[in-house]
Amino acid sequence: MGVSGSGKTAVGTRLAEKLQYEFLDADNFHPPANIEKMKHGIPLTDEDRFPWLQNLHRELGSRLNKGKSVILACSALKETYRQILGEGLAQVRFVYLHVDKEVLAERLQKRAGHFFPKELLDSQLAALETPHDALVVEENRPLDEVVDSIVKTIEG
Repeated sequence: MGVSGSGKTAVGTRLAEKLQYEFLDADNFHPPANIEKMKHGIPLTDEDRFPWLQNLHRELGSRLNKGKSVILACSALKETYRQILGEGLAQVRFVYLHVDKEVLAERLQKRAGHFFPKELLDSQLAALETPHDALVVEENRPLDEVVDSIVKTIEG
């Protein structure tokens, strides 16, 4: 979890490969109306996000109930969002990718072909509620170092 540009997809993909888990990117589950709003620089509201989060919860639950292990890359900015995602799913754990604002802005400036414009970064940072029960990872390091630190923590 983390704001746009924090490396959720890159870290999640690599982590899933390393652990041989299924990878899901929450961005792929946004309804077209949400994507259109973001493309036009309009921040999503809770009302926009709740159906999306509930759908993600169903996707996680379906896979976990079949015995699959899953990595989900999702912003999960607020505690209420994380509660929706993990409701009734004891296996769900959150990893918060913490990145300095300057690094985030630089990454978003360089990112091409994504619907999330850099102009929405401030709205995400304002909405972010730092989790108290997540593994916090400083993501200003090389990708493999970040992934290895997560693997060491979750494998104990």
